[in-house]
Amino acid sequence: MKAMILAAGRGERMRPLTDVIPKPLLKVGSHSLIEHNILAVVRAGISEIVINVAYRAEQIMEALGDGERYGAQISYSIEKPGELDTGGGVYKALPLLGEAPFLIINSDTWTDYSLKNLLSQPTKLAHLVLVPNPEHNPQGDFGLEAELVSLEPPRYTYAGIGVYHPDLFCECKLEKFSLIAPLTKAIAQLQVTGEMYTGKWVNVGTSEQLFALSAANK
Repeated sequence: MKAMILAAGRGERMRPLTDVIPKPLLKVGSHSLIEHNILAVVRAGISEIVINVAYRAEQIMEALGDGERYGAQISYSIEKPGELDTGGGVYKALPLLGEAPFLIINSDTWTDYSLKNLLSQPTKLAHLVLVPNPEHNPQGDFGLEAELVSLEPPRYTYAGIGVYHPDLFCECKLEKFSLIAPLTKAIAQLQVTGEMYTGKWVNVGTSEQLFALSAANK
């Protein structure tokens, strides 16, 4: 299995920090946000990683290199800033990801969830990790009925972690779209499984969250 780390966003809510440093390179402790997830992917036994980059792409590629020092092989899918969104970014990277299911994790996801749990997924078009709703997303994203993700309440928040089959994108084209679009269609067809995780998880979206994590991980 390969992994993709989504790192193309501008990080508007992190300004002015992200005016000079791309959000994935902001540090928590001794490592940047994206390095924490690279290391988590490698610990799970996945060495081939694709990272999509757009805003300050050269800065990210220079910082991470080819991945050798992390025990990984990193390839980059280069986008124009604001061009594709999450779904379009994954679609563009499909030639690098191959024909087998692949893991996706957002570069700004901070968690102690073990990615090893996902190595045998999915049995359908996708498998998502859901978490209790944080303050910034009180309505949630998806429901969960037994092992099937649904569109019915109560809804929980997508953790930015999942495994996707390339066939999920078979009706898509290279344009700007969110991952939510193909997921919603697949969920309606009962083609998405999921699980709840109640451990440590933060979507690092603000400087306050970043500073709090840094203070807790000195």
